[in-house]
Amino acid sequence: MYFLIQGLGIVMTINNEQKITSLSPFRHGLNSLLKKKVAVSVILVLIIVYIVGLFAPLIAPYSYSETDLMNTQSGPTLDHIFGTDRLGRDIFTRIIWGIQTTVIITIVGLVTGSLILGVSLGLVAGYFRGKADSIITRTGEVLAAFPDILLIIILAATLRPRIVDFARTIEDMSGINGIVSSGIVDFAVIGIALLPLSWFGMMRLVRGQVLSVGQREYVQAARIAGASNTRILFRHILPNVIGPIIVSASFGLGAVAGTEVFLSFLGLGVQPPHPSLGIMIADVTGRGASSVSVLKNHPEQILAPIAVVWILIFCWNLLGDALTDIFNPRSK
Repeated sequence: MYFLIQGLGIVMTINNEQKITSLSPFRHGLNSLLKKKVAVSVILVLIIVYIVGLFAPLIAPYSYSETDLMNTQSGPTLDHIFGTDRLGRDIFTRIIWGIQTTVIITIVGLVTGSLILGVSLGLVAGYFRGKADSIITRTGEVLAAFPDILLIIILAATLRPRIVDFARTIEDMSGINGIVSSGIVDFAVIGIALLPLSWFGMMRLVRGQVLSVGQREYVQAARIAGASNTRILFRHILPNVIGPIIVSASFGLGAVAGTEVFLSFLGLGVQPPHPSLGIMIADVTGRGASSVSVLKNHPEQILAPIAVVWILIFCWNLLGDALTDIFNPRSK
């Protein structure tokens, strides 16, 4: 009983009338995190940014595609606090919608790549070993041999026309319009292209943790007691490797956000008219001689989206450092 309970992160000693309990590693880490003022401040900033992105339709003062050709390239005013771009679109509105794009991509990338694919394959490879471990690990090593950003660019460039054609075929066959124009295809392309960046690192981390935790006494006791593999994995092993998973995910979210902006900057991510922080940066810097005039007279047009990108990446990395100190104190 002692070892099985310990596997859940709870140590219990019974001496007739006395019971002593201790928090699980995850809850202990959460309590330690909340004591760090910098970490709490970073979490609050990230929560605000993600709320702004998720509720962009309610917060944005204008439509992201609304133009005013009589009021182009204007500086900050009461009506347009960040000014307008070359088409008279409100920059503040487009930044809010651009945040939504980045928020959706980071959530999709985290859930599909790191949490679902990476964690699942890591559990299988570390627990069952053998052929499954070899196949999963060798596949990841082959993909990891390619430069990450180059592989992502190749996947995004080659998959986009095929996914667009497939989506249009579905529209024609089902009579449902708006699949392509809604931006779903853009999110699908970026999500698939980001898989090589997100799953292998998480899989390798989880695999190593499972190999270590799987040798502990409470796991061996669970096997002797006849517990199923599923119960052992999700009841005794996974709760004890959740700390490193959270640390890796926090660093990974910053990388995913930066990659999404970079792909959109290259024209391989979200496509106009849907706003993206990367598109906004490219729109200012990619117009040759005219961009010099814009940067000189209206620097807010490029500084605003760059500042948002920097805040997101900086906050996720700072949170990752704080989590590393908590869940892996030997790294200090």
